[in-house]
Amino acid sequence: MQGIVVFASVMATLGIQILLESARELISKAQPDRDPDKVRWMVGIMASVTVVKLCLTVYCRRFKNEIIRAYAQDHFFDVITNTIGLATALLAIRFYWWLDPLGAILIALYTISNWSKTVMENVWSLIGRTAPPDYLAKLTYLVWNHHEEIKNIDTVRAYTFGCNYFVEVDIVLPGETSLSQAHDIGETLQDKLEQLDEVDRAFVHVDHEFIHKPEHKPKSS
Repeated sequence: MQGIVVFASVMATLGIQILLESARELISKAQPDRDPDKVRWMVGIMASVTVVKLCLTVYCRRFKNEIIRAYAQDHFFDVITNTIGLATALLAIRFYWWLDPLGAILIALYTISNWSKTVMENVWSLIGRTAPPDYLAKLTYLVWNHHEEIKNIDTVRAYTFGCNYFVEVDIVLPGETSLSQAHDIGETLQDKLEQLDEVDRAFVHVDHEFIHKPEHKPKSS
């Protein structure tokens, strides 16, 4: 997850550099290279790379792993930028020179917008954002139906830790429940929660009532 943030930050920074360089070309009125041989090589290479990148995008999107899906996003980004870059370069050679730096500016803006969004999405995942209500409802339903001895659910929490969730559950059992049975119920519930694809780690706290004050208090300064 941290690697995705670093990579996306580098790409967004690269977009700013492209934007500055394109502005410099517009100001200096730099003309594109009109050598026919170089143009043919450029078209062949960029078209080939774009096709390969498109195939890699389709392949990587088949996986659920966040790292691989980040590769898919990178490949698709290359498909978009290569297509825009090639089209504007050819139009600049045939019609107006300023279409080439204008295309680069469009690519830069797309780069900054796309990867900045990726940075923000992954930063939210790293800082422990709570799970959506429908997922918490799913966890609550699973906990409630885990064992007939569960008389109440005090707390169900799930918060992001990287790509997946940490889950905390407080359940209430009858006061006369033996220690061994309470342990088995809590342990099997923990195992069941950790079998969910979205859960990295689950913590189950077993109690005999739910009217007490919270056990964990902030330290006084």
